[in-house]
Amino acid sequence: MIVFPIAKINLGLHITEKRSDGYHNIETIFYPVMLCDALELVVADTKQRGDHLTCTGINTGSDPENNLVIKATNRLREKYFFPFLNIHLHKAIPIGAGLGGGSSDSACLMRAINKVLHLDISKEELKKISLEIGSDCPFFIDGVPVLAIGRGEKMTPVNPCLTGFYLVLLNPGVGISTKEAYQNCSPRKPDTSLEQLIKRPITEWKDLIKNDFEDFATRKHPLIADIKEGLYKAGALFSLMSGSGSSVYGVFREKPDLPEMLKKYVIFEGWI
Repeated sequence: MIVFPIAKINLGLHITEKRSDGYHNIETIFYPVMLCDALELVVADTKQRGDHLTCTGINTGSDPENNLVIKATNRLREKYFFPFLNIHLHKAIPIGAGLGGGSSDSACLMRAINKVLHLDISKEELKKISLEIGSDCPFFIDGVPVLAIGRGEKMTPVNPCLTGFYLVLLNPGVGISTKEAYQNCSPRKPDTSLEQLIKRPITEWKDLIKNDFEDFATRKHPLIADIKEGLYKAGALFSLMSGSGSSVYGVFREKPDLPEMLKKYVIFEGWI
């Protein structure tokens, strides 16, 4: 079976408070983007002992046994019995880019195992198990636009407000530690919920919708701010860094004619 784990962008991201367990509560809108990895799973020969993962495409930066795909498989095995698997992952979503690629891979694999091996696990149970892998993993079980609060696991569907717009997604290729990003933010509760802000005309979003990680990220990597400014100069209605970075997206009414400075960083573009 071959499946295609999608990426996500964040329409705004507020760090609302630090929790007693060391995590942070957030408010964000996860929005699916059709930049995809490819994931193939095949039931292994009965003589094989253990799951086997191979990877191609973008370097994941980790050994196969430490990949979230294997971690997700191991978590499922703690509760359900199924044959060992040969898994191949082709990475197209950049690593550590604020796009949720690793979380999407693990959640998509859980869904695929459930379907192809007829485990009959409910969506709610899959979300519960996937949360043990990452805070944004449950989003990828359904993969529809949601308002996410708490650690990101408490989700409420929202209208697909970007339908009919053209998205350009860029990655400058600089790394940002999520842990460091959290250490350099000041939690605050917003005056207005993102659920309300996205109901405003998209031409107003520039002054209303923020990513609390962006100030730190642009101080550390001014290229992020340069890309964002370039997108606005190219006619973007709205532009923002996704997640803890470093990817930046621009939303346009029509396909833009981007300057060469921006074209070299584009990893995805298309109608939403």
